[in-house]
Amino acid sequence: MSDRTQGLRIGWASRDVTPSGKVSLRGQFHVRIADEVHDPLTVSALALESKDADEQAILVSLDAVGVSDYVTEGCRKRLAEMLPAFRPDMLLISATHTHTAPDQPRPILAGRPGLSDDVMSEEAYADLLVAQIGDAAIEAWNNRASGAVSWGRGHAVVGFNRRVAYFDGSTKMYGPTDVPEFSHIEGHEDHAVELLFTYDKNRDLTGMVVNVPCPAQCSEQACFVSADYWHDARREIRKRHGEHLHILPQCSAAGDLSPRTMLNRDADARMLRLRGLGDDYNAARRTDIADKLATLVDEVLPPASKDIRGEVDFKHRNVTVELTRRRVTENELREAEKQVALAEDRLSACENAGPASFEYSSTFRRRGFNRRVVDLYRAQQRGEQLTLPVELHVLRIGDVAMCANRFEYYLDFGERIKGRSKALQTFVVQLAGAGTYLPTQRSVQGGSYGAYIASTPVGFEGGQEIVEAALAALDDLFDEGGE
Repeated sequence: MSDRTQGLRIGWASRDVTPSGKVSLRGQFHVRIADEVHDPLTVSALALESKDADEQAILVSLDAVGVSDYVTEGCRKRLAEMLPAFRPDMLLISATHTHTAPDQPRPILAGRPGLSDDVMSEEAYADLLVAQIGDAAIEAWNNRASGAVSWGRGHAVVGFNRRVAYFDGSTKMYGPTDVPEFSHIEGHEDHAVELLFTYDKNRDLTGMVVNVPCPAQCSEQACFVSADYWHDARREIRKRHGEHLHILPQCSAAGDLSPRTMLNRDADARMLRLRGLGDDYNAARRTDIADKLATLVDEVLPPASKDIRGEVDFKHRNVTVELTRRRVTENELREAEKQVALAEDRLSACENAGPASFEYSSTFRRRGFNRRVVDLYRAQQRGEQLTLPVELHVLRIGDVAMCANRFEYYLDFGERIKGRSKALQTFVVQLAGAGTYLPTQRSVQGGSYGAYIASTPVGFEGGQEIVEAALAALDDLFDEGGE
């Protein structure tokens, strides 16, 4: 142990962020208006502070697609007013990426068309989030007390690569595999689950961070409010380990992954039915994932509990990196202008259908996506918007590293960080912000949604810049602490 090892103060809290009334769900191009709650949306907050009070963090997990700047900035402003001893930039909020949570303000993404007054506005829901996340963070901070941690990892098959490659060199997200043109699945899959456990002064388990490389989007097309598989997983873990246990989910690098296999899905669906999980594949996968994660906790917790540490090296850094923006080519400009024109024609033809209709709303958002490409091209021609400032969080907690960024970060980048990290375990956290895909070079070459420029303001160069910046920061933290 180094001479910087010291005790930790740990605090937990949670809040319900389920909306009431009609909301517009985020996660698809088309508008989905929901007034049914399938299961609640929650916020979990974990406060950490070194005994000398020099190092601190409040980690927050939110059941949402992403976390808008409006929400993050609002929460930090509130903490600055309510917690003078806490540095607001040490607040890290990340999302589970459920596609069945309400819209938030998102200026960097295509907004929604105007909806009727009985649908909750993006700002109204964001204000609810600011209030509830703020309350959870404040309570967690005020609850901090001497505690201890342990860590471990295991493997559970949760996420699958969702980009299908063809012999002509193209790739399609959710593309068919039962065609002669099918060549292979584009990328790798990561089944490692990283776990951080917390304990009180009596060494009783109080909570856990569960880091899974898969977004929570089993029910992504549904028209109800839901936390997706994390609701089922939290319920099952608590059933086995204590109803009052705090659980903080994190989505690791998984921009090209989903919880549904692209190969032989019918065979998987049959096995889920035979196990008694029902005929609805997506719902059955939620139950299946919950069982897998709870079983993994069953396996990892006992051995991890043999190495509980009341004193650890703890450090947290918030660094800003100027990422290289993706440059718009002439061909991409022409294609974007073409798509904008087509969208304008379609909107004129379907304007009587109403803003919430599938055709109008999806066309409205696609027009917005492609307009951004045109605007970016013009800005870059003027020598503007060549870089994008992005906040990265890096932490050391004993032998564990944690590094977070705002993107839907493709798996290759996360594996580069994990492979080169000096930590025994490295928790990569994506969607610690508003989102947008950050694809690899091979994905950009393959094309399709999630890799073309309209959905990726930062290209693979920026993805590697995050790798290098995160590793440099982690090197500093581990070199400082020593072992």
